[in-house]
Amino acid sequence: MVIVVGTGAGGGILAYELTKNNIPVIIIEKGPYIDSKDAFNYYDKYSDDVDLLTTTCIGGASIVAMGNMVRALDEELHEFGIDLSDAYEYVEKLVGVHQLDDSHIGKGTQAFLDAGNELGLQTLKMPKAIREEDCIQCGKCAFGCPVNAKWSGKDFVDAAVENGATLICDAEVVEVISEGGNAHGVVYMKDNKVESIYSNTVVLSAGAIGTTLILRNSGIDGVGEEIFFDPFVSVGGCLKDINFNTEVQMAGLVIGKNFVLSPHFSSFIRANISGGDVTDKDILSIMVKTSDECRGYVDENGDVVKINTINDIRYLAEGVATAGFILEKAGVDPSTIGSTVYRGAHPGGTAPIGKIVDSNQETEIKGLFVSDASVLPISPGKPPILTILALSKRLADYLIENK
Repeated sequence: MVIVVGTGAGGGILAYELTKNNIPVIIIEKGPYIDSKDAFNYYDKYSDDVDLLTTTCIGGASIVAMGNMVRALDEELHEFGIDLSDAYEYVEKLVGVHQLDDSHIGKGTQAFLDAGNELGLQTLKMPKAIREEDCIQCGKCAFGCPVNAKWSGKDFVDAAVENGATLICDAEVVEVISEGGNAHGVVYMKDNKVESIYSNTVVLSAGAIGTTLILRNSGIDGVGEEIFFDPFVSVGGCLKDINFNTEVQMAGLVIGKNFVLSPHFSSFIRANISGGDVTDKDILSIMVKTSDECRGYVDENGDVVKINTINDIRYLAEGVATAGFILEKAGVDPSTIGSTVYRGAHPGGTAPIGKIVDSNQETEIKGLFVSDASVLPISPGKPPILTILALSKRLADYLIENK
């Protein structure tokens, strides 16, 4: 039997692949089982100093992600003897990664793509895992899809349960039971009671912060001493009646040397742009996202302390300037352009490959594995979900072969 802790991108596909191969699985999720349309109610709060977007519920952060699926860190992972080529191809087919049909590319996204091309930028449609036949183009991707048209880890968890997995929700794993350097199970809290489940194989997929705290409580040193997340802002302005706020979000992509840009509507942006008669339907906006230099840490309470380097700020500024050029070229009134506050997404790097886990994602405790963004050795500067899925598929194959 395998215990899988967490139901996001990493935990969901692990549970699915293992149960598909007749391996008994118990899945433990800290948050509740919910409908995807209600996911916006389960965003986490860390501290007043860091605005970091994560959720605690079935599906983890994948349930409020945009369905973006891009390969990342291919060459960097080769340094650790990890080749994800086959895993990428498998996962892309499994979740249906593709560029959206033209029917689901709205006026705002097309204006972004056209402007990027006119400026000579590396511009393309974003690869996504969204089913057009179900998508109603409501613009609510980041709130949890109201019609389940977007892939999330919840899809794999539901399939794993159909295959025989046991799912325990509203249960917080606090530590891994080990003896003699071997894993023997987990201790968790549910309904204010301490419970234990025993197994010689445990996979932590509780996210960069959750996994960090479990590993620390389990006696593993050096975890959470560094953390990365993708710093981002949304920059936008007035383009009358563009109706971008109701489009599929982040359906386009511009790849810069030090940043990526994608059309993205933020509910916070209207308060930060000029023009008293501007409404949400009049805003075209772009998310500016960069990689960072992994400066910061997770403290003993699970709060994130983030340090921004000169390069972090420089790369973000380069992206913001380029976004401004695209917006103006797309027809936005430059006098109205404003920005949201600095935020963060996709935390990771707290239990990196080569330091806390080996190339098979196993810790110093035999039988204890990690498979989420924690293990990424550096910030990808791109959506990491596809990479996490591929790593988890690779780990599932390893566990199946060694059972």
